[in-house]
Order: sequence, then structure tokens, then C-alpha cells
Amino acid sequence: EERLAEGFVAQVRQTLDNIAAILAEAGARPEHLVRLTWYVVDMDEYLANLKELGRVYRDVFGAHYPAMALVQVVRLVEKAARVEIEATAVIPG
Repeated sequence: EERLAEGFVAQVRQTLDNIAAILAEAGARPEHLVRLTWYVVDMDEYLANLKELGRVYRDVFGAHYPAMALVQVVRLVEKAARVEIEATAVIPG
């Protein structure tokens, strides 16, 4: 069983790292991302961590900002999960 990182920002970093790893497997990079949908269980937790989230985001994806949506949900499949991010990429030919 995969352990979730402790805390909201750590979970975001792990999620973004996972997305970057999946992109790399496909021969793609973060600039190929065209859409991210963030699902958070606590909007206030997201808003309270914006500065640190921005730093973590730039560490993983640089200055590429695809279209993004942020949705608060009642809960995620993993009970300890604070965030889930759905990513869509378009990889050239």
C-alpha cells in the first residue's frame, strides 16, 4: 500500500512529481500539459498555502501554467488524501 505524504503541501508536491514522472515516461515535459483539475477537500487549506504551493509548483513544472480548475470535494477515495490532480497533456507527434 502506497503511503501518502503528510500534509497538504507535501501531497501536492508528490502529486505534481507523479504527473512529471508520467509525462517523462511518455517522452513529454510539463509544457505539454494543457489542463489541470485540482480536487481539494478543504478550500481554506489550499488558500492558506498559496505561497508555498506556488513555490512547489514552479519547482516541478517551472513557469508553465496550463488552464486550471480548482474544485472542493467532500472526500477523495483515499481517506487521508487532501488533494488529487487530474492532468491532460497534448504530446506532439
